[in-house]
Amino acid sequence: MSSPIDSRQLRAFVTLARTCSFTAAAKELFLSQSAISHSIKALEEDVGCRLFDRMGKKAFLTQAGEQLLHHAQKILNEMESARASLSQLGKWGQGRLRLAASTTACQHILPGVLRELKVEFPQTNITIAPADTPEAIQMLHGNSVDLALVLEPQREESLEFEPLFSDELLFIVSPTHRWASAGHVVRAEIPKQQYILYNKASFTFRMVERFFAEEDMVLNTVMELGSMEAIKELVKLGLGVSVLAPWIAQKELEEHALVALPLGRRKLKRTWGIVHWKERRLSLVEERFVALCRGATECLTRSAEPGTALKEALPE
Repeated sequence: MSSPIDSRQLRAFVTLARTCSFTAAAKELFLSQSAISHSIKALEEDVGCRLFDRMGKKAFLTQAGEQLLHHAQKILNEMESARASLSQLGKWGQGRLRLAASTTACQHILPGVLRELKVEFPQTNITIAPADTPEAIQMLHGNSVDLALVLEPQREESLEFEPLFSDELLFIVSPTHRWASAGHVVRAEIPKQQYILYNKASFTFRMVERFFAEEDMVLNTVMELGSMEAIKELVKLGLGVSVLAPWIAQKELEEHALVALPLGRRKLKRTWGIVHWKERRLSLVEERFVALCRGATECLTRSAEPGTALKEALPE
């Protein structure tokens, strides 16, 4: 494979083709006339053909020169465009922000954050990849995203986790459910319920499964869905019990369309935060995104604590 053409020779070639004068080309490029002559001679030797006909003090393109000029102008334009694009990255509000976030975060946390971020950095290109924690961590390792708004991962030495808030998972039932009517959960009835839970591949499902295994229980999962909205709708219809954080169902709980009850005397808590490469310095836009997320989730920290009226699951 032949080596690429020297960009300095190309610039001298294009300038000479436009001015038709070694003296004028040298003056424009702040070089000596002999430097221009040397560049053109080296270029002609490199491409293996004559590019200019010298007529007195003038230089005119040959047919080969005309053909090269067509390509040379495109190459130099692309190089100039690349330089301009790179220079924009250092300017305020320029650049990109590639995010991965769970569908829950996309719906409840990101809208307000991204709206404010766009006001402050209107020219930043923002992309979002909906992904649960395991998939988001893979995206970070593959360098397809810059930040991930997810649950705290385990044993990721190359990544840094910046916590935002913690929540507590609760039983979520229909107002017509026996537990809602009684105002408490009977421990013996827990394994006998039909459960509608979030995706089995998610961290949340594994946390719930491990929590009840430590209580010597196996939940009867009849449905697993990838949509919190669908889960809430099915629970409303009385088709099963779910295990969710109250902030995810805040509207439904306030309207009494759903009821939240503690899992038991032990609590099941999760920590949400931002994950990024440990060794990489965050950009201005990324730092501002983290700060906005922290502000947006302060209210979730307060609402994550279940009310004192909720009763613990009664022992057998």
